Amino acid sequence: MNDQQGTPRKPRNNGAVVLMCLAFVFGMGAASYAAVPLYRMFCQLTGYGGTTQRVEQASSVILDRKIRVTFDANVAPGLEWEFKPVQREVNPRIGETIQVNFTAVNRSSKPSRGQAVFNVTPGEAGVYFNKVQCFCFSDTELKPGETLDMPVVFYIDADITKAVESRNIHTVTLSYTFYPKEGPKPVASSEDKTQKLEKKL
Repeated sequence: MNDQQGTPRKPRNNGAVVLMCLAFVFGMGAASYAAVPLYRMFCQLTGYGGTTQRVEQASSVILDRKIRVTFDANVAPGLEWEFKPVQREVNPRIGETIQVNFTAVNRSSKPSRGQAVFNVTPGEAGVYFNKVQCFCFSDTELKPGETLDMPVVFYIDADITKAVESRNIHTVTLSYTFYPKEGPKPVASSEDKTQKLEKKL
């Protein structure tokens, strides 16, 4: 078929269009999959979204100014635990390394495992909230009826008083939520594998 000038039109390459669409869909899928770990790394490095920092040693700079730190504890559905802070709040000096404790009780009739997820509000304080020790660094497993005392050792970095977005912060809330987590699956022994093989034969 010709256009008004008499030039023949080129047939549309449907295969190329389909391939471009598929490449776009797969590219978007890969980008969204990578976005989660990249976002997590960004939060850990910057403190964005109230993500706290993990450090190996206590602070060497302690100011005279104090800051109020409150604690919030929650348990997600599916985990029959009672979880709460021993102290609802503390008032350390900025830069002072202190320890607070939380307790968890397994109210179910079977062993269960949980993982604590945390954040700090306001979010601008996250990059200055440094944890030296925390039960949230690993999974927690409790036997039926077991009570566990869980320490958190932390300090608020003195640089919080220098940044424009954080220097007027006087109260920080550290919040935890425990989520159920499956334990490691038992590894079959070579003896079990031999017995299964014999049954098949």
